[in-house]
Amino acid sequence: MQGKLTITNIKRVGSDKTESVTVENGKIKGWNLPAEGDVLDGKGGTVAPAFLEIHAHLREPGQTEKEDLQSGLAAAAAGGYGTVVCMPNTSPVIDDPAIVRALIEKANGLGLARLKPSAALTKGQKGEALAELTYLRDAGAVMFTDDGRTNENARVLRLGLEYAKSLGMVVSVHAEDATLRADGVMNEGPVSEALGLPGNPAAAEAARIARDMELVAQTGARLHVQHLSTARGLDIVREAKGRGLPVTCEVCPHHLDLTDEKLREFDAMYKVAPPLRTQADADHLLEGLLDGSVDCISTDHAPHTRAEKERDLLDAPFGIAYIEVAFPVMWTRFGDKLGLPKLVDLMTAGPARVMGWPVPTLDEGENADLVILDLDTEREVNPAEFKSKAKFTPWQGQKLRGFPLLTVVDGKVAFQRA
Repeated sequence: MQGKLTITNIKRVGSDKTESVTVENGKIKGWNLPAEGDVLDGKGGTVAPAFLEIHAHLREPGQTEKEDLQSGLAAAAAGGYGTVVCMPNTSPVIDDPAIVRALIEKANGLGLARLKPSAALTKGQKGEALAELTYLRDAGAVMFTDDGRTNENARVLRLGLEYAKSLGMVVSVHAEDATLRADGVMNEGPVSEALGLPGNPAAAEAARIARDMELVAQTGARLHVQHLSTARGLDIVREAKGRGLPVTCEVCPHHLDLTDEKLREFDAMYKVAPPLRTQADADHLLEGLLDGSVDCISTDHAPHTRAEKERDLLDAPFGIAYIEVAFPVMWTRFGDKLGLPKLVDLMTAGPARVMGWPVPTLDEGENADLVILDLDTEREVNPAEFKSKAKFTPWQGQKLRGFPLLTVVDGKVAFQRA
């Protein structure tokens, strides 16, 4: 038995009415009922379905100095997420059904955000031979991806798409042509030229997406394009959708709010793959969110140790970690343009549709995965308070609105702001 919980003094998205919700045994029992069980004050916050993160690096197994399930899922819950799909580029790679089962079993005992592992599309993520996809799915993997690496062998990717289609699974891709990307550490353009740094051209993303769209046309398989960063990349996805291809895509907050101008400081905090692009790219991606071309928002939460990110820009690893402030960044920077219903949809229903999962709602009988958001209070971002092991972020010291006050997963409190 998971017991009962009542949350009072909350408002639903789009409503000014103060209400309460009661949950029992992991489900929403009803609204505005007599209080039962533990009673928590929602402090006037806005309630939404807990967010879904379908692209995060939790680094377990084998890289737990960067992050682990405990810290990563606690960080996710603090960010308002109820479910996290972790990426398989770990040590060893998540290409073994036993690893999938072990991760799920461990995560289930933590009482934090729910874990749904992805699994490698190819053995060792080497892009040479397909992993044991049927067994990985049966063990609980929800997505196949070689994210962290690119799929250079088109024939192998085609076979993987065909196999995944037969299993009813989605394949997600880090869409960059590695030969064009080469040793680029930032966007190729005037800023990289001024700094004398090797650049990663927008064409690396566009060329790879164009190839992959043809593979989708060939196979009819579902393909999800991760972390779109360029205007042209988005346009190619739009064209594919216009052809009726089963393609989806995501955009990350850092590709909307940050640009390659940040690299003028030679700070590896801003080194990410794909790289921060131009303001024109960011504006185009925002338009994609507004017009529905972009299906969802993901973070690509990619924690590293401070020592790694303090290396020289050429040697530091790629990745930005900020799952705890993803919604505040989006709400503060883009809430006026997107509106709250659209933003919540992009972080809940959008990822659910990508995965083929039921769209989460707040209706009676639904899973009690909830987040209570403080949309109005400004708080300074203090990474020292992060649950993540990566206690640094590009938004350190900035004042943002929209921090989660409470996250409930399966009817139990997974996070409560002090």
